Amino acid sequence: MVKMNYTESMKQFYAGKRVFLTGHTGFKGSWLSVMLRLLGAEVYGYALAPESEPDLFSLLGLQDKMHSTIADICDFARLKKAVREANPDCVLHLAAQPLVRESYRYPRETYETNVMGTVNLLEAVRELGGVESFLNVTTDKVYENPEQANHGFTEDEKLDGYDPYSNSKSCSELVTHSYQKSFFSEPGAMRISTARAGNVIGGGDFAKDRIIPDCVRATVQGKAVELRNPYSTRPYQHVLEPLYAYLMIVMQQAKDAKYAGYYNVGPDDCDCVSTGELADLFVKHWGEPASWKNVAEANAPHEAGFLKLDCAKLKQSFGWAPIWHVDQAVGETVRWYQAWADSKDLTAVTEEQIRLFLAVK
Repeated sequence: MVKMNYTESMKQFYAGKRVFLTGHTGFKGSWLSVMLRLLGAEVYGYALAPESEPDLFSLLGLQDKMHSTIADICDFARLKKAVREANPDCVLHLAAQPLVRESYRYPRETYETNVMGTVNLLEAVRELGGVESFLNVTTDKVYENPEQANHGFTEDEKLDGYDPYSNSKSCSELVTHSYQKSFFSEPGAMRISTARAGNVIGGGDFAKDRIIPDCVRATVQGKAVELRNPYSTRPYQHVLEPLYAYLMIVMQQAKDAKYAGYYNVGPDDCDCVSTGELADLFVKHWGEPASWKNVAEANAPHEAGFLKLDCAKLKQSFGWAPIWHVDQAVGETVRWYQAWADSKDLTAVTEEQIRLFLAVK
């Protein structure tokens, strides 16, 4: 495998491109909005208002730097109007109810957003016509997971997530596959892929029930971080890693239909660490007074104890490889949050990290 650098070709491809991005007010969506703007794209976002307090979208002032529609993806008429107004070249679908625990509390709403939201977007794009490239971002949790030691899921394995969030994203995958086969299989039709990404970390995530935001909240309050399950293993990557892969897939399939398909997007094996190990890295990079303690719950909702992806397809298809391994990813994440805690210019910090990452790529 020859490692490829796509940064220069991305600058050429995305310059002036009209990109429709759902979920632009979220953590990943905000980073992706900045990244697309730096690459020269005209970004049209569609999402609910940010839920966390604070939130990255507002901290970066993105509402004044892009076309932003605050609306529900379940509102088909409003979504269709926004897609028509954007008249996009490319579409990236990130809007979702993304939290496992919330899906146990609100299963119907989770399915409505994650399944019918995907149907609504694909239908709006189908009715519009003229879109070159479409990517649906799902999750590594779409797979049926028997929790086998050292097993990395490949793209051809059974889709059947356990909890309502994971299962709804499995359904979103199946919806996307059906639309591709039913409506976009002719030569010259819109190219469609799905991307199954693992856990991401990075500055600006303030959501509840996520390890790094929990670490930040506790540390700035001078408290020890409380870990519910410090022994569960997850593949962690900096948010810029999958975002770069998404943009690479969208670009390459627009150029050549052979790249359309479904891809795992995850870190290397060395970046699969336990929650406790991740907290240890956070403590190392933050310094005093950061610390953590084990507060395991006896009757916590089920979450997979072990989960990792086999990303050989992505690597072989594109010559892709992760750049920031988990230690550097945590270090850059901590640097962002410390800038936030010190009231520094967060737009400058965010853009600096993106440029640093793109320079390596």
